[in-house]
Amino acid sequence: MRRLLAILFPVLLLITACGGGSTPAAEPTSQSSGDVSKLDSVKVTDNGNDKAPGVEFSKPLTVAEPTIKVVSEGDGERIKAGQVAELAYVAVDGNDGKTLEDVYQNGPQPVELNDKLKEGNELIYNAIVGAKLGSHVAFAAPGSATGTEAGSTQLVIFKLISAKDPAPVLEKPEGETVTPPAGLPTVKENDKGIPEINVEGAAAPTELIAQDLIKGNGAAVKATDTLTVNYVGVNLVGGTKFDSSFDRGETASFALTGVIKGWTQGLEGKTVGSRVLLVIPQDLAYGEAGQGEAKGDLVFVVDILGVS
Repeated sequence: MRRLLAILFPVLLLITACGGGSTPAAEPTSQSSGDVSKLDSVKVTDNGNDKAPGVEFSKPLTVAEPTIKVVSEGDGERIKAGQVAELAYVAVDGNDGKTLEDVYQNGPQPVELNDKLKEGNELIYNAIVGAKLGSHVAFAAPGSATGTEAGSTQLVIFKLISAKDPAPVLEKPEGETVTPPAGLPTVKENDKGIPEINVEGAAAPTELIAQDLIKGNGAAVKATDTLTVNYVGVNLVGGTKFDSSFDRGETASFALTGVIKGWTQGLEGKTVGSRVLLVIPQDLAYGEAGQGEAKGDLVFVVDILGVS
């Protein structure tokens, strides 16, 4: 089922559409696509924002191409390009109406309506931008598009729950400088303002260490947030650098639930604007096997520049 939704809503599952990309001009109304007459029989009974709606349609439902339209219009404000929309969805089998996935129990999913989404999934982007809050949108995809048996259409109904302008993203950490205790890896900025980590003399951690180097004054990070950060990571043994957004010249955005445990646990509760030193035991990183050049205990410096 994750394969299905990864095809239908890759940005919802990965949440990589949050952050990055410029803001395109807003369309006045949402746009349908495909053979929309196939969705004429779809009826939705709203059950609020915490429970999946009732979904009825003539069975079997089959489409030859991805098809999308608003099947129940809400009475809220129209969603604008560049905003962060929150939505919940339920996926059902087009043959028998059986529920395949229901994310209402997990809470709404954020989607930033930026150029990254428009380029990666224009059909979804065009359907959401201009639609009214409270609307239910039906999205049907043929089996050939979802990796299922030919003719086994998948139907997804998603509700547009809220929309707001994205939180501003800082260019660099801002806040009060904090002097860390002795015995930790040390961090200095080079002449380009990029943090460099020195692991000499640092002991192997017996537990996760999440030490502020700069204490930001922004919002506290929640476990459900998507973060925009700059970071650099090195191995505690040897100090070899294995990853750096600074070297790539662009920030990274990710759901805090979708990274290693050391990041999830270490960054929750930290504040926007902070620079955080993470010293992560291997069992909260990539385990004994490691991943690529990242081996054993790891050290990161993470600049928290924004959340959504």
